[in-house]
Parts: sequence; structure tokens; C-alpha cells
Amino acid sequence: MSDASVLSPSPCVVVIGGGPAGLMAAQVLLEGGARVDLYDAMPSVGRKFLLAGKGGLNLTHAEPAADFARRYRVGPTAPGHDQPALPVGDWLQGLDAQAIRDWAAGLGISTFVGSSGKVFPAEMKAAPLLRAWLQRLRAAGLRLHMRHRWTGACEATQPSGAPWQLGFDAPAGPQQVRADAVVLALGGGSWARLGSDGAWVPWLQDRGVTVAPLQAANGGVELPWSDHLRERHAGAPLKGVALAFTDVTGRRFHRKGEAVVTETGLEGSLVYAASADLRALLQRQGHADIELDLLPTRPLHEVETALARGRGARSWSNHLKEQLGLHGVKAVLLREGLDPAAWTALQADPVALAARIKAMPLRLTGLRPIDEAISSAGGVGLDAATTDAGLMLRALPGLFCAGEMLDWEAPTGGYLLTACLASGRVAARGALRWLAAAQAASSGTP
Repeated sequence: MSDASVLSPSPCVVVIGGGPAGLMAAQVLLEGGARVDLYDAMPSVGRKFLLAGKGGLNLTHAEPAADFARRYRVGPTAPGHDQPALPVGDWLQGLDAQAIRDWAAGLGISTFVGSSGKVFPAEMKAAPLLRAWLQRLRAAGLRLHMRHRWTGACEATQPSGAPWQLGFDAPAGPQQVRADAVVLALGGGSWARLGSDGAWVPWLQDRGVTVAPLQAANGGVELPWSDHLRERHAGAPLKGVALAFTDVTGRRFHRKGEAVVTETGLEGSLVYAASADLRALLQRQGHADIELDLLPTRPLHEVETALARGRGARSWSNHLKEQLGLHGVKAVLLREGLDPAAWTALQADPVALAARIKAMPLRLTGLRPIDEAISSAGGVGLDAATTDAGLMLRALPGLFCAGEMLDWEAPTGGYLLTACLASGRVAARGALRWLAAAQAASSGTP
């Protein structure tokens, strides 16, 4: 994967953050001839990476590149956009899905494409890949410094921004570290217990860096369930449903998938796919009205005909199950929000009941807290805060950003990890170019 010229003499670059973006930045920097020290506040690197891969590490996605790039949103981009989100699309040109599979293969990890297009390691585990990666990085000279929490201290010793003096709280006490360049890969604001706590936001803002507020992405939504549904059906999967709503631009969202009923609302891949649009609705009007099609493979007229058949002595639950295969939490949802009189009236009206089955109305009242979300939106602005090509902070020359601390977002399905890795590569290459230019200037080379 090395495609950068080797620097000589070797400058020292500090990477702060040991997630996928930071580790990929370290790899590219080492390949480019830099000496690299990586600092992380946690006892070990890749903790969120390991937890995300606990049920099967989704590395990337095998869909066509143009469709892949459209999964991303950058900054204040309006929901429902049709064009690939730049500059994330540019990052992916340097490290796309196939390149990530090749990179994994180079570490001895074979991959396969699942039925949905998601790409997984053959062993379905994150730990073997991380072990092989760290072994390769250590052999290349990476020095790891665990339990070192950056305090936000970063002072340039020269107006040009190099070298930098960085402050860390370490097991042995406060430490000052010198760096010729710095790559920040500190994560967003989700899963604080694993290190992504967003503590860096005010530190960068105080130094003139534009940072959009961190917000929950790929997280659950809140609904005021009845006590009966919450107590008896929390944790139940909603398989084979479709989610529909109108976004803030007036565009209709409609997608099939799966969700899970929780004590506080809904979560799951189908909800995550609509995360940005639902957040925008909730921010604009304080609620979001959605519809769930409980039988998306059955046309409305077919559902009406099935419901109109006499049920005889069968209970309504048995009638729904026998005629439509509707049972469990789906059947319970039909009564949600209805008093006994309204439910009785609905049973007597096959047309109205069919319409409810095909478009079950629900009103979302909020998002779950950011720390429960899989990822976060917001962060360092990609337009005003960073240079176009290398992700260097305009206000802090010689400091580069990568990963989830940048203001972009994507649904789950391999897109998050792919962009984190790709942005780490971009930031590292930007640092190498900047260091090479600095070396040339100091030596008088034209």
C-alpha cells in the first residue's frame, strides 16, 4: 500500500488515537519513512474496533463505487442528496472496498462477501486482524504509548507550526512530547467508555478550529410505548418490515429491512439507515412521523381480502396468524395506541385494518443519547477547518485529523470503517507531503 516518497532524515510524527483511522495513519507514515509514536488513553488500541466486530466484523461493502460513495453525508448536506458526498468520495479513490480486502489479505486475513454485499473476514472476528496488523506495525517501528491521555495541550515552537509540544497525562505523571507533525484520530462522541468521548472538541475550538456539535448517528429512536408492549416485547425483532416517512426536503424515504423493539423505542439496521433523515426531522419539529409496513411483500388488496374472510370461532390473534402470518410483536403493534373501542371498530373494518398493517403510524419523540449510538455526526468541518487535500487543520499547520472526529457520517454496513481507514491514509499522506515541503524549505531545495 506504500505510495509515498520516503523522507530523509526521518521526522517524528505523533498519532493520537489507536482506532482504525489512527492505526492506518501510522502504517502509511511508517511506509513513508517517518518515525511514529502512537498515544492512546485506553489500556490497548482498537477497543471500539474489537467490540464492533464481536458479532462478525463488517470490514466494507462490495456494492458499486458510485453507490458506495452515496452512502456518505458531509457536514450540513441536505438529507436525500443524490450526489456522492465529497471529499469522502475522494478518500475512497485511494482506499476503496477492494483495496481494503487486499490490505486484509496482506495481513493473512481472507475475506468473503455475504448475501447482502457486506464484506467479512473468513473467521468473522476482529481480533485476528488486529493482532496481525499490530505485529506488522511494531515490526515496522511503531512505538505504542498506552494510558496516555492527551490533555489538549499543543503548542507550536515556531510560527510555521513545527515542531509541536504536546501534553499528556500518563501513568508516570504529566509528560511533554515533541512532534514534527501530529495526526489526531480521537473518534467522535459515541461509546465514551472505549475512548471516544469528544473531550477534544473545546480544545480545538479554543484554537480557532470550526467544530460542528457532535450528535448521535446510527442509534436508536424513542417512542412512547405502552407498558404492555415495553414490558413484554422489548428485545423482540421486527423482521421483514419496511420503514417509510417524508424527510425535511419533502422526499419520500422507503426501505425494507429489520429493526428491534426496545424499551425506549426502536433500533437496528433499518433505523440506522434512516438516522440522518430522522435526526433532521426531530431537530426541525420535535417529532418524526413514520410508517411501518408490517407485511411489505403482500399488496394491500391481498391483505384486505385475507382479513375479510370469516374468522369463525378463531380469536383475532389466530385469524391474523393463519390468514397473514402476522403474529408476535407485529400483531401486538396493531393495537398500540388504540383504546378498546377503537380496536373493536378496527376489527370490523378489513379495509381500515389492512391500511394500518401496511402503514402502521408511529410518532418518534427523540433519539437515544449519543453515547449509546454506534457512531456520531458532527466534528471538525471538512470545508472551513481543513485543507482540501491533506486534512490539515487550517488554524494549526502541522496538525492533521482523521476518522470519526471529522464531520461526516454513514450508515452501518462497512461504510463507517472504510471511511475511517481511508481518511487515516489521507491524513498521513498529507502529513508526509507537508513534512517533505518543510524539509525542502529548510534545506533551500527549490
